[in-house]
Parts: sequence; C-alpha cells; structure tokens
Amino acid sequence: MGLKSDAVFAKIQAGLESQGAEVVKKTNAIFAFKIKEGKNWVLDLKNGSGSLKEGEGKADATITIADEDFVAMAEGKLNGMQAFMGGKLKISGNMMLAQKLGSVLESVGK
Repeated sequence: MGLKSDAVFAKIQAGLESQGAEVVKKTNAIFAFKIKEGKNWVLDLKNGSGSLKEGEGKADATITIADEDFVAMAEGKLNGMQAFMGGKLKISGNMMLAQKLGSVLESVGK
C-alpha cells in the first residue's frame, strides 16, 4: 500500500533533477525522513546535485512525522514550527538545519 507522502517524494525527486545543484548550494545538509506509517527516506542536499533514496542512512537531521502531517507540511497547510511544537514532528540531530526544510520543500516540492 502506498503512502500519500510517496507523491511528495516523487515531486522532490523531479525537483532535484531540475534544480538540484542550486538547492544543494543553499542547503548543504542531509535529511532523513521517518514516516511513522513505515517508510524511510534520505534526502542528500550536500553532494553533487542532490539525491533522494528510500531507506535509512546517515543524516545531519532526522525528521519523524506521520504520513498525513508530512503531506500537509509539504503543501503548506501545516507550519513546520507548529507541527514541532504540537508534537506532530520530531527532530533529532541538527535542529538549525531542520529549519531550512520548509524552504527546501517549497523549492523542490512544486
């Protein structure tokens, strides 16, 4: 069964293909996503023109979030800070880098 977030990650992948090098320059970080419903992703915005792969890996910041909440955040319907303060979003690792995530999703997730 596919998750709603799969479509968001597909958009991110497409965004990397067209704007990856530019986003890597601005971001310089590796993010891991743990979708509570069972999928993990690693978004490398530190090397080359960026990459996205399903699975686990070393990251500068790890974001744990429910599928529905991740989709809402990517669509701009849920503010990342509000999600964090409300306990819907957990961050481990470099919190400052995690703050860049909103603009990253905005630029490559369109």
